Amino acid sequence: MLVIAGATAAGKTQLALDLALRFDAEIVGADSRQVYNDMPIGTAAPPPEALSAVRHHCVAMVDPYERYSAGRFERDALTAIADIHARGKRAIVAGGTGFYIRALTGGVGLARAYDEKLRARLQREAAVHEADFLH
Repeated sequence: MLVIAGATAAGKTQLALDLALRFDAEIVGADSRQVYNDMPIGTAAPPPEALSAVRHHCVAMVDPYERYSAGRFERDALTAIADIHARGKRAIVAGGTGFYIRALTGGVGLARAYDEKLRARLQREAAVHEADFLH
């Protein structure tokens, strides 16, 4: 699997598209905002021409009001990559959300489930303490 990562407007999408066309690959988006439906402008999502030229995964697949996480991205991306490879194609992961890429490549430990109690406790502590306390 090839990973293309970098800053906003660095040309990741076009490079991934060019390589996918050249090497008969599919693209797995690694962007925390492009996973949401109906938000192409604010997220710099791949244009319709790119989406029709090369199969994309993890792009425009979640309702904007739905909770999505790096843990869920890891599962979705691994499923997509396995499917791509099972069909004899190459996978190109492209995006600018470094935390998603680290989650996918094993560079960060993630909880398997969303912990509502932990989040509530941390929100209470954040309301009482300075940021350094939580860091």
